[in-house]
Order: sequence, then C-alpha cells, then structure tokens
Amino acid sequence: MKINGFLLRSTVVAALGGLLFGFDTAVISGATHALKELFQLSDLYLGITVASALAGTVIGAMTAGLPGDKYGRRDSLRIMAVLYLVSSLGCALAWNWPALLLFRFIGGLGIGGSSVLGPMYIAEIAPANWRGRLVGLFQFNIVLGILLAYFSNYVVGLMQFGDAEWRWKLGVPAIPAFIFLVMLFFIPRSPRWLVKKRRIPEARQVLLQTGSANYEAELQDIIVSIDAEHQTNDALFVRKYRFPIFLAVSIGLFNQLSGINAILYYLNDIFAYAGYSKVSGDLQAVVIGATNLLFTMLAMSVIDKIGRKTLLLIGSVGTAACLAGVAGIFISNQHQGLLVWLLVGYIAFFAFSQGAVIWVFISEVFPNRVRAKGQSLGSFSHWIMNAAISATFPLLAAKSGGYPFVFFSLMMVLQFFVVLFVYPETKGFTLEEMQKKLGIA
Repeated sequence: MKINGFLLRSTVVAALGGLLFGFDTAVISGATHALKELFQLSDLYLGITVASALAGTVIGAMTAGLPGDKYGRRDSLRIMAVLYLVSSLGCALAWNWPALLLFRFIGGLGIGGSSVLGPMYIAEIAPANWRGRLVGLFQFNIVLGILLAYFSNYVVGLMQFGDAEWRWKLGVPAIPAFIFLVMLFFIPRSPRWLVKKRRIPEARQVLLQTGSANYEAELQDIIVSIDAEHQTNDALFVRKYRFPIFLAVSIGLFNQLSGINAILYYLNDIFAYAGYSKVSGDLQAVVIGATNLLFTMLAMSVIDKIGRKTLLLIGSVGTAACLAGVAGIFISNQHQGLLVWLLVGYIAFFAFSQGAVIWVFISEVFPNRVRAKGQSLGSFSHWIMNAAISATFPLLAAKSGGYPFVFFSLMMVLQFFVVLFVYPETKGFTLEEMQKKLGIA
C-alpha cells in the first residue's frame, strides 16, 4: 500500500518527540565546560549534572506506560511536551546548581516518556510493510535533534554571549517543545489503544483514515489479539512473555553498552583531550551529528527490505572496530588526527544499526495487551544503563584514558553473537502476526 497524508502527518507529529529527545540529550555537550567552571564541579559532580536528566529518563521510561494505557498514547505525549517546555525554560533561567539539576530532571522525564510513547504510538498506527520506516522516523528525529543541538551550540558559541552563553544553549529547545505541544492536538488516537478501551467504531475510523487496505480484517485481528471482551489487562512478568522481555531488555542494554551516549554527551571534552579548541570541537561535533543523520536515513530506506537483524550484525562489527581504534589512540597518545574519522565511522555504523533498530524492535516484540508495559521495560533498561555509564564516564576516562572504549568494543563483539544466535527477524509481519511467531498468541 502507499502511505497517505493522514498517516504521514500523524507519524511526523508523534516523531517530533524524538527530535526533542535528541536535542535535549545532546545540547548539554556544549555547556559542560562552562558549567564545570561556573559551579566549580569536579569530574564526579559534572557526571552527576549530566546524569540528573538521565535519572528523570529512567523514571519517565519506567512510568510512561501507566498514563499511556490510561489516557492514551497521544494525550500522554502532550504531557511530555509540557515537561520539555518547562525544562528548557527552567535550565535557561537556573539560579543555582540544584535548580539546574531539578529542571534537567524534569526534561529527563519528558525524554524517557517520549522514548516509550512515541515509537509505540507510531507502531500502532502503521501498516506492517511501512512500520520499520515509520517508527524509524522517531530515530531519524532523534539524530536530527542531536544535529540541531550541535549546530545550535556552534551558532550560539559564535554570538559571543559571554557568561550567559550556556543559558542560551540550554534554552533553545523551548522553541521546538512549544511547536510539538501545539501539533499534538491535530493527530488521532492509536487504534489499538481504542480497541483496548472497547471504542471499536473510533478504532475502525482511524484505520480507515490511515489508509489500511483491509481495515475491517485488521480491526478483527486487533480485537482477537487484545480479547477486548474478556481481557482488559495482563501482567507482563509471566512465563509466556520471557522471550520478548529478554529481547527488549537486551537490545536496550546493548544500545548503551556501545558507548553511544557517553560519546555524544562528552564529545566536546573528548575532542579537547585530543587537542581541539572549543569552536573547533563544536564544529567537529556538527560533522558527527550530520553523519548520524545521513546514516540513519540510509538505514530507514532499507530496514523494511533487509531487516532489523542484518542491520544489527553489520553495526556490531563496524562499531567494535572503530571503538578499538579510538581506544588505541587514547592509550598510545598517538595518531590523534585519526580520532575524528574513527568517531565518524563509529557514528555511521551505530546509526545504520542500533540507532535505527532499537525503538522499532522494542515496539514490535510485545503483544497488544502488554505493549505499553513492555515498551516501558525496554526503554527503562536503555536509560538505566545510560545513566550508569554517563555518570561514571568522566571519572573513568580521566583515570583510565582509553580503557572505557576497550570495554565498549568488547560489548559490541558480544552483541554480534547474541543477535546472530538469538534475535528473530521481525520485518514484514503485522504486530498480531509477530506475537504468533514468538509463540505468545
């Protein structure tokens, strides 16, 4: 089937949560040096400053399934938009270090919640043969947000705001947050959530509007899978769901054990260690962000053709090799000129694999009855590992140089074998067919 305008518009709006996710995640990289000097932060307290948002993402991811199930995916995304807006304005106006931590925590709630609700909403309105690409728009917007954050930091850095520069950098995300909030009032509810709430006529109308070729048959499949007449809730932690739980948790953990956010958060500091100036580091970060965007677009164009598993295998090999090279530079203190190219290669392989696949995969492996809870669990595993790594990375890097990159490289080798021997391929199946394939119908 061809994608219609209604479906595309709904997907793009929901995916804007990913743009704010990426923007808020990466914008801190341009302010770490200023914050460290202003608040006299040690490496440990700098890690806490960055991780304060991640504490929010862990809680946001863990709890977002509750309003997602009760109020719907769309209406819960509106709450996330408000959190983004409050956080950006609060960080820009922060009067002391504790205030900055509080508003970063609030932003983290929005990021964590969006990482659950956005992909889940898109997966539930998308037809099977478009699902990978449409859910992939969420990841595309994440990396677009990261690129915009790096570019924004670069532009603000050229405007000579002096001591207020970091405030402008952290306040810019308020603009897309407001746009996101407004646009969420112009998209429909998820048809699968509507069926779960026994609002069958509304679900039928949404399926019809999104261009489903056999909307009545698809509606009946959804009704059967949810069993709306007899089953309004289902526990997640039961034996029949142990395999999808393993898949969601493991891909969330591996995503962060690649070192991706440790590198993105501290990119300017990594370049500083290698001898780059502040403005030069900001510009190199833009190159990294552009590479991330380009290879995410490439992955989105093939994810529904060559599949999720193949992308993960390719990425495992490429990221492991590039990380090993980065480790070698820091351990030997030689060949610093290769650092940018190795990081560009690493980002390219990550974007082409883990980056493009994670939110698609998690949204596909759980049945309708427990998808909100399962999406929360997978996202929670991603963010709890993110918080642990990001909080400790400055301290570990300061003491052990390249060895954190050795660890990340080895984790990607482990990922290769887990994906090769354990992970199923999910492309081309409807969500209801997928749960039958995993034996949890």
